[in-house]
Amino acid sequence: MTDAQVQAALEKCRGSGKRLGEALIETGACSEEDVAKALGHQFGMEFLNLDRPEDSNKVSLSLLPEDVVKKHMVLPLSKQGGRLKLLIHDPMDLELLDLLRFRLGCELDTAIASRRQIKSFVDGGAAEKPLLDNKPLVTDSVDVTVDKSVDSSVDKSIDVDGAGESGIVRLANRIIIEAVKSRASDIHIEPMKDRVVLRYRIDGECIVRDNIPKRMQGALLARLKLMAGVNIAERRVPQDGRIKLPVDGVPVDFRVSSCPAYHGESVVLRILRPDSVRIGLENLGLERDTLEVFNKVIRRPNGIFLVTGPTGSGKTTTLYSALDMLNRPDMKIITAEDPVEYNFKGINQVQVRESIGLTFSAILKSMLRQAPNIILVGEIRDREVADIAIQAALTGHLVFSTLHTNDAPSACTRLVDMGVKPFLVASSVQAILAQRLVRMLCEKCKQPDPSPDPRFCSLVSISKDDIARGTIMKPAPKGCPACSNTGFRGRRGIYEMMVLNAEIRDLAFQRATVSQLRAAAIRGGMRSLLGDGRIKILKGMTTPEEIAKFAQIEGFTPAEIAAA
Repeated sequence: MTDAQVQAALEKCRGSGKRLGEALIETGACSEEDVAKALGHQFGMEFLNLDRPEDSNKVSLSLLPEDVVKKHMVLPLSKQGGRLKLLIHDPMDLELLDLLRFRLGCELDTAIASRRQIKSFVDGGAAEKPLLDNKPLVTDSVDVTVDKSVDSSVDKSIDVDGAGESGIVRLANRIIIEAVKSRASDIHIEPMKDRVVLRYRIDGECIVRDNIPKRMQGALLARLKLMAGVNIAERRVPQDGRIKLPVDGVPVDFRVSSCPAYHGESVVLRILRPDSVRIGLENLGLERDTLEVFNKVIRRPNGIFLVTGPTGSGKTTTLYSALDMLNRPDMKIITAEDPVEYNFKGINQVQVRESIGLTFSAILKSMLRQAPNIILVGEIRDREVADIAIQAALTGHLVFSTLHTNDAPSACTRLVDMGVKPFLVASSVQAILAQRLVRMLCEKCKQPDPSPDPRFCSLVSISKDDIARGTIMKPAPKGCPACSNTGFRGRRGIYEMMVLNAEIRDLAFQRATVSQLRAAAIRGGMRSLLGDGRIKILKGMTTPEEIAKFAQIEGFTPAEIAAA
Protein backbone atom coordinates (compact mmCIF):
# COMPACT_ATOMS: atom_id res chain seq x y z
CA MET A 1 0.00 0.00 0.00
CA THR A 2 1.05 3.59 -0.54
CA ASP A 3 1.15 6.22 2.19
CA ALA A 4 -1.73 7.99 0.46
CA GLN A 5 -3.88 4.86 0.64
CA VAL A 6 -3.13 4.45 4.35
CA GLN A 7 -3.94 8.08 5.07
CA ALA A 8 -7.21 7.82 3.11
CA ALA A 9 -8.18 4.76 5.13
CA LEU A 10 -7.27 6.45 8.42
CA GLU A 11 -9.40 9.43 7.46
CA LYS A 12 -12.31 7.08 6.76
CA CYS A 13 -11.86 5.54 10.22
CA ARG A 14 -12.11 8.86 12.05
CA GLY A 15 -15.58 9.32 13.50
CA SER A 16 -16.96 6.13 11.89
CA GLY A 17 -15.81 3.55 14.42
CA LYS A 18 -14.32 1.42 11.63
CA ARG A 19 -11.13 -0.56 12.01
CA LEU A 20 -8.21 0.22 9.76
CA GLY A 21 -8.51 -3.13 7.99
CA GLU A 22 -12.18 -2.52 7.18
CA ALA A 23 -11.42 0.91 5.79
CA LEU A 24 -8.55 -0.43 3.66
CA ILE A 25 -10.87 -3.04 2.15
CA GLU A 26 -13.65 -0.51 1.49
CA THR A 27 -11.27 1.92 -0.23
CA GLY A 28 -9.93 -0.88 -2.42
CA ALA A 29 -6.37 -0.63 -1.08
CA CYS A 30 -6.25 -4.37 -0.36
CA SER A 31 -8.41 -7.48 -0.22
CA GLU A 32 -10.01 -9.25 2.75
CA GLU A 33 -7.42 -11.97 2.37
CA ASP A 34 -4.58 -9.43 2.60
CA VAL A 35 -5.98 -8.08 5.88
CA ALA A 36 -6.55 -11.58 7.30
CA LYS A 37 -2.97 -12.56 6.45
CA ALA A 38 -1.63 -9.40 8.11
CA LEU A 39 -3.76 -10.03 11.23
CA GLY A 40 -2.41 -13.58 11.36
CA HIS A 41 1.13 -12.19 11.33
CA GLN A 42 0.25 -9.59 13.96
CA PHE A 43 -1.34 -12.10 16.36
CA GLY A 44 0.97 -15.02 15.62
CA MET A 45 -1.77 -17.13 14.02
CA GLU A 46 -1.63 -19.52 11.10
CA PHE A 47 -3.29 -18.04 7.97
CA LEU A 48 -5.33 -20.30 5.68
CA ASN A 49 -6.46 -19.44 2.16
CA LEU A 50 -9.63 -21.49 1.67
CA ASP A 51 -9.54 -20.87 -2.06
CA ARG A 52 -6.63 -23.34 -2.15
CA PRO A 53 -7.60 -27.04 -1.92
CA GLU A 54 -4.64 -27.84 0.34
CA ASP A 55 -6.03 -25.41 2.94
CA SER A 56 -9.77 -26.04 2.50
CA ASN A 57 -9.17 -29.79 2.92
CA LYS A 58 -8.02 -29.12 6.50
CA VAL A 59 -11.58 -28.23 7.53
CA SER A 60 -13.47 -30.99 9.34
CA LEU A 61 -17.09 -29.86 9.73
CA SER A 62 -18.11 -32.99 11.66
CA LEU A 63 -16.26 -31.67 14.74
CA LEU A 64 -18.81 -28.90 15.39
CA PRO A 65 -22.62 -28.70 15.41
CA GLU A 66 -23.97 -27.08 12.24
CA ASP A 67 -25.77 -24.32 14.15
CA VAL A 68 -22.52 -23.21 15.81
CA VAL A 69 -20.72 -23.05 12.48
CA LYS A 70 -23.48 -20.99 10.81
CA LYS A 71 -24.22 -18.71 13.74
CA HIS A 72 -20.64 -17.75 14.60
CA MET A 73 -18.93 -18.16 11.20
CA VAL A 74 -16.18 -20.44 12.52
CA LEU A 75 -14.78 -23.64 11.01
CA PRO A 76 -13.32 -26.60 12.95
CA LEU A 77 -9.91 -27.83 11.79
CA SER A 78 -8.84 -30.58 14.21
CA LYS A 79 -9.26 -31.86 17.75
CA GLN A 80 -6.48 -33.35 19.80
CA GLY A 81 -5.95 -33.87 23.50
CA GLY A 82 -9.13 -32.04 24.48
CA ARG A 83 -8.19 -28.94 22.44
CA LEU A 84 -10.16 -27.85 19.39
CA LYS A 85 -8.50 -25.87 16.62
CA LEU A 86 -10.85 -23.31 15.06
CA LEU A 87 -10.62 -21.15 11.96
CA ILE A 88 -11.85 -17.63 12.78
CA HIS A 89 -11.89 -14.26 11.00
CA ASP A 90 -11.64 -11.81 13.92
CA PRO A 91 -8.87 -12.48 16.48
CA MET A 92 -10.12 -9.55 18.61
CA ASP A 93 -13.55 -11.07 19.23
CA LEU A 94 -12.57 -12.44 22.64
CA GLU A 95 -16.20 -12.59 23.80
CA LEU A 96 -17.00 -15.11 21.06
CA LEU A 97 -14.03 -17.30 22.00
CA ASP A 98 -15.09 -17.28 25.67
CA LEU A 99 -18.64 -18.19 24.66
CA LEU A 100 -17.43 -21.09 22.50
CA ARG A 101 -15.11 -22.38 25.25
CA PHE A 102 -18.08 -22.43 27.61
CA ARG A 103 -20.49 -24.06 25.14
CA LEU A 104 -18.06 -26.64 23.74
CA GLY A 105 -16.40 -27.43 27.07
CA CYS A 106 -12.85 -27.43 25.74
CA GLU A 107 -9.86 -25.18 25.17
CA LEU A 108 -9.42 -23.54 21.77
CA ASP A 109 -6.53 -22.93 19.42
CA THR A 110 -7.11 -20.59 16.50
CA ALA A 111 -6.08 -19.98 12.93
CA ILE A 112 -7.33 -17.17 10.70
CA ALA A 113 -8.95 -16.77 7.28
CA SER A 114 -10.97 -14.00 5.66
CA ARG A 115 -14.64 -13.76 6.58
CA ARG A 116 -15.57 -13.90 2.90
CA GLN A 117 -13.88 -17.27 2.46
CA ILE A 118 -15.30 -18.70 5.69
CA LYS A 119 -18.83 -17.62 4.74
CA SER A 120 -18.43 -19.08 1.26
CA PHE A 121 -17.28 -22.39 2.79
CA VAL A 122 -20.15 -22.41 5.31
CA ASP A 123 -22.69 -21.73 2.58
CA GLY A 124 -21.26 -24.72 0.76
CA GLY A 125 -21.68 -23.14 -2.65
CA ALA A 126 -25.00 -22.67 -4.41
CA ALA A 127 -27.07 -25.34 -6.05
CA GLU A 128 -26.04 -26.09 -9.59
CA LYS A 129 -29.60 -25.72 -10.86
CA PRO A 130 -32.17 -22.99 -10.24
CA LEU A 131 -34.28 -23.41 -7.12
CA LEU A 132 -37.44 -22.98 -9.18
CA ASP A 133 -37.54 -25.08 -12.34
CA ASN A 134 -40.81 -23.41 -13.50
CA LYS A 135 -42.26 -26.73 -14.64
CA PRO A 136 -46.05 -26.93 -14.18
CA LEU A 137 -47.01 -28.31 -10.78
CA VAL A 138 -50.31 -29.72 -12.04
CA THR A 139 -51.14 -32.23 -14.78
CA ASP A 140 -54.56 -33.17 -16.10
CA SER A 141 -54.33 -36.57 -14.42
CA VAL A 142 -54.26 -35.22 -10.86
CA ASP A 143 -56.94 -36.70 -8.62
CA VAL A 144 -58.80 -33.89 -6.85
CA THR A 145 -60.26 -35.95 -4.01
CA VAL A 146 -59.18 -35.17 -0.48
CA ASP A 147 -58.96 -37.79 2.23
CA LYS A 148 -60.70 -36.21 5.25
CA SER A 149 -59.71 -39.09 7.50
CA VAL A 150 -56.05 -38.11 7.55
CA ASP A 151 -54.85 -37.18 11.04
CA SER A 152 -53.13 -33.84 10.52
CA SER A 153 -51.49 -33.99 13.93
CA VAL A 154 -49.18 -36.85 12.92
CA ASP A 155 -45.65 -35.62 12.17
CA LYS A 156 -44.41 -37.31 9.00
CA SER A 157 -41.68 -36.29 6.60
CA ILE A 158 -43.07 -35.09 3.30
CA ASP A 159 -42.51 -37.40 0.36
CA VAL A 160 -43.98 -36.22 -2.94
CA ASP A 161 -43.67 -39.58 -4.54
CA GLY A 162 -45.20 -41.40 -1.60
CA ALA A 163 -47.07 -44.50 -2.65
CA GLY A 164 -50.81 -44.50 -2.12
CA GLU A 165 -51.19 -40.73 -1.80
CA SER A 166 -53.89 -38.99 -3.79
CA GLY A 167 -52.99 -36.42 -6.41
CA ILE A 168 -54.14 -33.48 -4.30
CA VAL A 169 -52.00 -34.64 -1.38
CA ARG A 170 -48.96 -34.89 -3.66
CA LEU A 171 -49.68 -31.43 -5.05
CA ALA A 172 -49.93 -29.85 -1.57
CA ASN A 173 -46.75 -31.62 -0.50
CA ARG A 174 -44.86 -30.55 -3.60
CA ILE A 175 -45.87 -26.91 -3.12
CA ILE A 176 -44.61 -26.99 0.48
CA ILE A 177 -41.31 -28.73 -0.37
CA GLU A 178 -40.55 -26.46 -3.30
CA ALA A 179 -41.29 -23.32 -1.31
CA VAL A 180 -39.04 -24.38 1.58
CA LYS A 181 -36.16 -25.33 -0.71
CA SER A 182 -36.47 -22.09 -2.68
CA ARG A 183 -36.00 -20.04 0.53
CA ALA A 184 -39.54 -18.65 0.34
CA SER A 185 -40.94 -16.88 3.40
CA ASP A 186 -44.61 -17.25 2.37
CA ILE A 187 -46.82 -19.37 0.15
CA HIS A 188 -49.83 -17.51 -1.30
CA ILE A 189 -52.76 -19.46 -2.74
CA GLU A 190 -55.17 -16.93 -4.25
CA PRO A 191 -58.44 -17.94 -5.98
CA MET A 192 -59.33 -15.88 -9.06
CA LYS A 193 -62.36 -16.04 -11.34
CA ASP A 194 -60.99 -18.74 -13.65
CA ARG A 195 -57.89 -20.07 -11.87
CA VAL A 196 -56.00 -20.31 -8.58
CA VAL A 197 -52.78 -18.31 -8.53
CA LEU A 198 -49.85 -19.80 -6.60
CA ARG A 199 -47.16 -17.31 -5.53
CA TYR A 200 -44.03 -17.58 -3.40
CA ARG A 201 -42.47 -14.62 -1.59
CA ILE A 202 -38.70 -14.96 -1.98
CA ASP A 203 -36.37 -12.29 -0.60
CA GLY A 204 -39.39 -10.05 -0.07
CA GLU A 205 -40.61 -10.25 -3.69
CA CYS A 206 -43.75 -12.15 -4.72
CA ILE A 207 -43.14 -14.51 -7.64
CA VAL A 208 -45.98 -16.16 -9.57
CA ARG A 209 -45.14 -19.88 -9.56
CA ASP A 210 -48.10 -21.46 -11.33
CA ASN A 211 -51.79 -21.17 -12.21
CA ILE A 212 -53.72 -24.09 -10.74
CA PRO A 213 -56.97 -25.16 -12.47
CA LYS A 214 -60.11 -23.75 -10.84
CA ARG A 215 -61.57 -27.25 -10.48
CA MET A 216 -58.86 -28.08 -7.91
CA GLN A 217 -59.52 -25.07 -5.70
CA GLY A 218 -61.88 -26.67 -3.18
CA ALA A 219 -59.83 -29.85 -2.72
CA LEU A 220 -56.48 -28.05 -2.38
CA LEU A 221 -57.80 -25.54 0.16
CA ALA A 222 -59.53 -28.29 2.12
CA ARG A 223 -56.29 -30.29 2.23
CA LEU A 224 -54.26 -27.34 3.55
CA LYS A 225 -56.93 -26.44 6.12
CA LEU A 226 -57.07 -30.05 7.24
CA MET A 227 -53.30 -30.10 7.72
CA ALA A 228 -53.53 -26.83 9.68
CA GLY A 229 -56.13 -28.27 12.04
CA VAL A 230 -58.91 -25.76 11.25
CA ASN A 231 -62.55 -26.30 10.29
CA ILE A 232 -62.60 -27.25 6.60
CA ALA A 233 -66.38 -26.65 6.39
CA GLU A 234 -66.14 -23.02 7.57
CA ARG A 235 -65.61 -20.63 4.66
CA ARG A 236 -67.32 -17.47 5.94
CA VAL A 237 -64.86 -16.21 8.57
CA PRO A 238 -61.04 -16.00 8.79
CA GLN A 239 -59.25 -18.88 10.49
CA ASP A 240 -55.70 -19.39 11.75
CA GLY A 241 -53.90 -22.68 12.13
CA ARG A 242 -50.47 -24.25 12.21
CA ILE A 243 -48.68 -27.05 10.40
CA LYS A 244 -45.52 -28.69 11.72
CA LEU A 245 -43.69 -30.94 9.28
CA PRO A 246 -40.12 -32.10 8.75
CA VAL A 247 -38.91 -31.30 5.22
CA ASP A 248 -35.83 -33.33 4.29
CA GLY A 249 -35.43 -34.15 7.98
CA VAL A 250 -35.46 -30.49 9.10
CA PRO A 251 -38.46 -29.44 11.26
CA VAL A 252 -40.35 -26.52 9.70
CA ASP A 253 -43.40 -24.71 11.09
CA PHE A 254 -46.05 -23.12 8.87
CA ARG A 255 -48.45 -20.49 10.19
CA VAL A 256 -51.62 -20.80 8.13
CA SER A 257 -54.14 -18.02 7.59
CA SER A 258 -57.35 -18.33 5.59
CA CYS A 259 -59.40 -15.27 4.66
CA PRO A 260 -62.72 -15.24 2.74
CA ALA A 261 -62.35 -13.42 -0.60
CA TYR A 262 -64.69 -12.77 -3.54
CA HIS A 263 -63.67 -15.85 -5.57
CA GLY A 264 -63.02 -18.16 -2.61
CA GLU A 265 -60.77 -18.38 0.42
CA SER A 266 -57.29 -16.92 0.11
CA VAL A 267 -54.78 -19.04 2.06
CA VAL A 268 -51.29 -17.94 3.10
CA LEU A 269 -48.69 -20.22 4.68
CA ARG A 270 -45.96 -18.32 6.55
CA ILE A 271 -42.82 -20.45 6.67
CA LEU A 272 -41.09 -20.31 10.06
CA ARG A 273 -37.60 -21.78 10.08
CA PRO A 274 -36.15 -22.24 13.61
CA ASP A 275 -32.63 -21.44 12.40
CA SER A 276 -33.69 -18.07 10.94
CA VAL A 277 -33.67 -16.43 14.39
CA ARG A 278 -30.42 -18.06 15.43
CA ILE A 279 -28.19 -16.69 12.70
CA GLY A 280 -26.43 -14.37 15.16
CA LEU A 281 -26.58 -10.61 15.50
CA GLU A 282 -23.48 -10.12 13.36
CA ASN A 283 -25.25 -11.70 10.39
CA LEU A 284 -28.34 -9.48 10.51
CA GLY A 285 -26.64 -6.64 8.64
CA LEU A 286 -25.77 -4.38 11.58
CA GLU A 287 -22.62 -2.36 10.91
CA ARG A 288 -19.89 -2.84 13.48
CA ASP A 289 -20.42 0.46 15.31
CA THR A 290 -24.21 -0.08 15.46
CA LEU A 291 -23.68 -3.65 16.64
CA GLU A 292 -21.45 -2.46 19.48
CA VAL A 293 -24.15 -0.03 20.64
CA PHE A 294 -26.82 -2.74 20.24
CA ASN A 295 -24.84 -5.17 22.42
CA LYS A 296 -24.43 -2.54 25.14
CA VAL A 297 -28.14 -1.64 25.13
CA ILE A 298 -29.43 -5.23 25.43
CA ARG A 299 -27.16 -5.83 28.42
CA ARG A 300 -28.52 -2.92 30.44
CA PRO A 301 -30.24 -3.97 33.68
CA ASN A 302 -33.49 -2.12 33.02
CA GLY A 303 -35.37 0.10 30.60
CA ILE A 304 -37.23 -0.37 27.32
CA PHE A 305 -35.61 -1.29 24.02
CA LEU A 306 -37.97 -0.82 21.06
CA VAL A 307 -37.62 -2.17 17.52
CA THR A 308 -39.77 -0.38 14.95
CA GLY A 309 -40.72 -0.91 11.34
CA PRO A 310 -43.59 -2.17 9.18
CA THR A 311 -44.82 -5.76 9.01
CA GLY A 312 -42.20 -8.03 7.47
CA SER A 313 -39.23 -5.81 8.28
CA GLY A 314 -37.50 -8.40 10.48
CA LYS A 315 -38.36 -6.99 13.92
CA THR A 316 -39.10 -10.41 15.42
CA THR A 317 -35.85 -11.87 14.10
CA THR A 318 -33.85 -9.01 15.62
CA LEU A 319 -35.45 -9.36 19.06
CA TYR A 320 -35.22 -13.15 19.09
CA SER A 321 -31.55 -12.95 18.09
CA ALA A 322 -30.99 -10.68 21.09
CA LEU A 323 -32.88 -13.07 23.39
CA ASP A 324 -30.90 -16.01 22.03
CA MET A 325 -27.69 -14.24 23.05
CA LEU A 326 -29.02 -13.37 26.52
CA ASN A 327 -30.62 -16.77 27.17
CA ARG A 328 -28.56 -18.20 30.03
CA PRO A 329 -29.46 -20.34 33.04
CA ASP A 330 -29.07 -17.35 35.39
CA MET A 331 -31.55 -15.19 33.42
CA LYS A 332 -35.34 -15.52 33.71
CA ILE A 333 -36.94 -14.50 30.41
CA ILE A 334 -40.71 -14.33 29.78
CA THR A 335 -42.41 -13.37 26.52
CA ALA A 336 -45.98 -12.42 25.60
CA GLU A 337 -46.58 -13.07 21.90
CA ASP A 338 -49.41 -13.11 19.38
CA PRO A 339 -48.70 -15.64 18.02
CA VAL A 340 -45.71 -17.57 19.37
CA GLU A 341 -43.77 -18.05 16.15
CA TYR A 342 -40.56 -19.71 17.36
CA ASN A 343 -39.96 -21.92 20.39
CA PHE A 344 -36.87 -21.41 22.54
CA LYS A 345 -35.53 -23.70 25.24
CA GLY A 346 -35.11 -21.93 28.54
CA ILE A 347 -37.56 -19.11 27.74
CA ASN A 348 -41.10 -18.92 29.14
CA GLN A 349 -43.30 -18.05 26.15
CA VAL A 350 -46.98 -17.14 26.57
CA GLN A 351 -49.49 -17.10 23.71
CA VAL A 352 -52.04 -14.28 23.70
CA ARG A 353 -55.63 -15.59 23.61
CA GLU A 354 -58.00 -12.65 23.71
CA SER A 355 -61.08 -14.90 23.39
CA ILE A 356 -60.56 -16.07 26.98
CA GLY A 357 -59.24 -12.77 28.33
CA LEU A 358 -55.54 -13.66 28.04
CA THR A 359 -54.53 -10.32 26.59
CA PHE A 360 -51.13 -8.63 26.42
CA SER A 361 -51.98 -6.53 29.48
CA ALA A 362 -53.20 -9.54 31.49
CA ILE A 363 -50.06 -11.51 30.67
CA LEU A 364 -47.82 -8.55 31.51
CA LYS A 365 -49.46 -8.08 34.93
CA SER A 366 -48.92 -11.77 35.67
CA MET A 367 -45.33 -11.62 34.38
CA LEU A 368 -44.32 -9.03 36.94
CA ARG A 369 -45.24 -11.48 39.72
CA GLN A 370 -42.91 -14.07 38.18
CA ALA A 371 -39.74 -12.07 39.00
CA PRO A 372 -38.25 -12.05 35.48
CA ASN A 373 -35.01 -10.36 34.44
CA ILE A 374 -36.10 -9.77 30.84
CA ILE A 375 -39.60 -9.33 29.38
CA LEU A 376 -40.51 -9.41 25.70
CA VAL A 377 -43.84 -7.96 24.63
CA GLY A 378 -44.68 -8.91 21.06
CA GLU A 379 -46.11 -5.47 20.27
CA ILE A 380 -47.14 -2.33 22.15
CA ARG A 381 -50.62 -1.76 20.69
CA ASP A 382 -52.34 0.54 23.17
CA ARG A 383 -51.85 2.73 26.21
CA GLU A 384 -52.60 -0.01 28.75
CA VAL A 385 -49.83 -2.28 27.43
CA ALA A 386 -47.46 0.69 27.09
CA ASP A 387 -48.10 1.81 30.69
CA ILE A 388 -47.46 -1.66 32.12
CA ALA A 389 -44.29 -2.08 30.02
CA ILE A 390 -43.01 1.29 31.25
CA GLN A 391 -43.78 0.45 34.87
CA ALA A 392 -41.88 -2.82 34.42
CA ALA A 393 -38.91 -0.91 33.02
CA LEU A 394 -38.97 1.57 35.89
CA THR A 395 -39.04 -1.23 38.50
CA GLY A 396 -35.85 -2.93 37.39
CA HIS A 397 -36.81 -5.04 34.36
CA LEU A 398 -35.35 -4.99 30.87
CA VAL A 399 -38.26 -4.84 28.40
CA PHE A 400 -38.06 -5.63 24.68
CA SER A 401 -40.95 -4.78 22.37
CA THR A 402 -41.93 -3.65 18.87
CA LEU A 403 -43.84 -0.65 17.61
CA HIS A 404 -45.20 0.23 14.19
CA THR A 405 -43.53 3.50 13.18
CA ASN A 406 -41.60 4.62 10.12
CA ASP A 407 -38.38 5.55 11.90
CA ALA A 408 -36.73 5.60 15.32
CA PRO A 409 -37.57 9.19 16.41
CA SER A 410 -41.27 8.65 15.59
CA ALA A 411 -41.51 6.02 18.33
CA CYS A 412 -41.33 8.65 21.08
CA THR A 413 -44.16 10.71 19.61
CA ARG A 414 -46.19 7.53 18.94
CA LEU A 415 -46.06 6.57 22.62
CA VAL A 416 -47.14 10.07 23.64
CA ASP A 417 -49.98 9.91 21.09
CA MET A 418 -51.13 6.69 22.77
CA GLY A 419 -51.55 8.65 25.98
CA VAL A 420 -48.29 7.80 27.76
CA LYS A 421 -47.03 10.74 29.79
CA PRO A 422 -43.96 12.33 28.16
CA PHE A 423 -41.87 12.18 31.34
CA LEU A 424 -42.42 8.39 31.48
CA VAL A 425 -41.27 8.01 27.86
CA ALA A 426 -38.21 10.15 28.57
CA SER A 427 -37.23 8.20 31.68
CA SER A 428 -37.95 4.61 30.61
CA VAL A 429 -36.95 4.22 26.94
CA GLN A 430 -33.26 3.40 26.55
CA ALA A 431 -32.95 3.02 22.78
CA ILE A 432 -35.01 2.60 19.61
CA LEU A 433 -33.94 0.62 16.55
CA ALA A 434 -35.71 1.18 13.23
CA GLN A 435 -35.12 -1.31 10.43
CA ARG A 436 -36.04 -2.48 6.94
CA LEU A 437 -35.05 -5.56 4.97
CA VAL A 438 -33.41 -5.07 1.55
CA ARG A 439 -32.35 -7.59 -1.06
CA MET A 440 -28.67 -8.40 -1.32
CA LEU A 441 -26.89 -8.93 -4.63
CA CYS A 442 -25.94 -12.50 -5.47
CA GLU A 443 -22.27 -12.92 -4.52
CA LYS A 444 -21.70 -15.36 -7.38
CA CYS A 445 -22.85 -13.20 -10.29
CA LYS A 446 -22.89 -9.53 -9.24
CA GLN A 447 -20.78 -7.22 -11.36
CA PRO A 448 -19.46 -3.62 -11.23
CA ASP A 449 -21.82 -0.89 -12.33
CA PRO A 450 -19.74 1.86 -14.00
CA SER A 451 -22.78 4.01 -14.81
CA PRO A 452 -25.59 3.57 -12.25
CA ASP A 453 -28.86 5.40 -12.83
CA PRO A 454 -28.13 9.03 -11.77
CA ARG A 455 -31.67 9.59 -10.53
CA PHE A 456 -31.50 6.70 -8.07
CA CYS A 457 -28.02 7.82 -7.04
CA SER A 458 -29.49 11.24 -6.26
CA LEU A 459 -32.26 9.65 -4.22
CA VAL A 460 -29.75 7.85 -1.99
CA SER A 461 -27.07 10.59 -1.99
CA ILE A 462 -24.45 8.72 -4.02
CA SER A 463 -21.97 11.22 -5.47
CA LYS A 464 -19.94 11.14 -8.70
CA ASP A 465 -16.84 10.50 -6.59
CA ASP A 466 -18.50 7.40 -5.10
CA ILE A 467 -19.28 6.16 -8.61
CA ALA A 468 -15.73 6.89 -9.76
CA ARG A 469 -14.30 4.64 -7.04
CA GLY A 470 -15.91 1.69 -8.79
CA THR A 471 -17.44 0.10 -5.68
CA ILE A 472 -21.08 0.19 -6.85
CA MET A 473 -22.33 -3.17 -8.07
CA LYS A 474 -25.35 -4.38 -10.04
CA PRO A 475 -27.06 -7.73 -10.64
CA ALA A 476 -25.96 -9.76 -13.65
CA PRO A 477 -28.43 -9.30 -16.54
CA LYS A 478 -29.51 -12.95 -16.48
CA GLY A 479 -28.49 -13.86 -12.95
CA CYS A 480 -27.19 -17.36 -12.28
CA PRO A 481 -28.51 -20.69 -10.95
CA ALA A 482 -27.55 -19.73 -7.39
CA CYS A 483 -30.05 -16.85 -7.36
CA SER A 484 -32.67 -18.48 -9.61
CA ASN A 485 -31.62 -16.04 -12.35
CA THR A 486 -32.80 -13.00 -10.38
CA GLY A 487 -29.43 -11.41 -9.54
CA PHE A 488 -30.35 -11.21 -5.84
CA ARG A 489 -29.98 -13.75 -3.05
CA GLY A 490 -30.97 -13.19 0.57
CA ARG A 491 -31.90 -10.07 2.51
CA ARG A 492 -30.21 -8.03 5.20
CA GLY A 493 -31.34 -5.15 7.32
CA ILE A 494 -30.66 -1.46 7.14
CA TYR A 495 -30.89 0.17 10.54
CA GLU A 496 -30.97 3.40 12.49
CA MET A 497 -30.23 3.17 16.21
CA MET A 498 -31.34 6.07 18.39
CA VAL A 499 -29.96 5.93 21.92
CA LEU A 500 -31.72 8.39 24.21
CA ASN A 501 -29.15 10.82 25.59
CA ALA A 502 -29.85 13.79 27.88
CA GLU A 503 -30.78 16.08 24.98
CA ILE A 504 -33.22 13.63 23.42
CA ARG A 505 -34.83 12.85 26.80
CA ASP A 506 -35.32 16.56 27.40
CA LEU A 507 -36.92 16.98 23.97
CA ALA A 508 -39.19 13.97 24.55
CA PHE A 509 -40.27 15.46 27.87
CA GLN A 510 -41.13 18.72 26.07
CA ARG A 511 -43.23 16.87 23.42
CA ALA A 512 -40.79 17.89 20.66
CA THR A 513 -41.59 17.17 17.02
CA VAL A 514 -40.15 14.20 15.11
CA SER A 515 -37.86 16.49 13.12
CA GLN A 516 -36.43 17.99 16.33
CA LEU A 517 -35.86 14.53 17.80
CA ARG A 518 -34.22 13.35 14.58
CA ALA A 519 -31.87 16.34 14.47
CA ALA A 520 -30.83 15.71 18.09
CA ALA A 521 -30.33 11.99 17.41
CA ILE A 522 -28.08 12.71 14.43
CA ARG A 523 -26.07 15.16 16.54
CA GLY A 524 -25.74 12.33 19.06
CA GLY A 525 -24.26 9.99 16.46
CA MET A 526 -27.29 8.22 14.98
CA ARG A 527 -26.89 7.04 11.40
CA SER A 528 -30.16 7.13 9.43
CA LEU A 529 -31.67 4.29 7.44
CA LEU A 530 -30.45 6.04 4.31
CA GLY A 531 -26.94 6.38 5.71
CA ASP A 532 -26.82 2.69 6.59
CA GLY A 533 -28.16 1.76 3.16
CA ARG A 534 -25.56 3.97 1.51
CA ILE A 535 -22.78 2.06 3.30
CA LYS A 536 -24.15 -1.22 1.95
CA ILE A 537 -24.31 0.23 -1.58
CA LEU A 538 -20.68 1.36 -1.40
CA LYS A 539 -19.67 -2.08 -0.07
CA GLY A 540 -21.20 -3.63 -3.19
CA MET A 541 -23.82 -5.52 -1.20
CA THR A 542 -26.94 -4.01 -2.79
CA THR A 543 -28.04 -1.38 -5.32
CA PRO A 544 -29.25 2.24 -5.13
CA GLU A 545 -32.62 1.08 -6.50
CA GLU A 546 -33.11 -1.32 -3.58
CA ILE A 547 -32.25 1.26 -0.92
CA ALA A 548 -34.46 3.89 -2.61
CA LYS A 549 -37.48 1.65 -1.97
CA PHE A 550 -37.13 2.27 1.76
CA ALA A 551 -35.09 5.42 2.32
CA GLN A 552 -34.40 8.61 0.38
CA ILE A 553 -32.95 12.05 0.99
CA GLU A 554 -35.37 14.78 1.97
CA GLY A 555 -37.43 16.29 -0.82
CA PHE A 556 -38.36 13.13 -2.75
CA THR A 557 -41.73 11.41 -2.56
CA PRO A 558 -42.63 7.75 -3.24
CA ALA A 559 -44.32 8.92 -6.47
CA GLU A 560 -41.08 10.49 -7.64
CA ILE A 561 -39.22 7.27 -6.87
CA ALA A 562 -41.75 5.29 -8.91
CA ALA A 563 -41.42 7.77 -11.77
CA ALA A 564 -37.64 7.38 -11.65
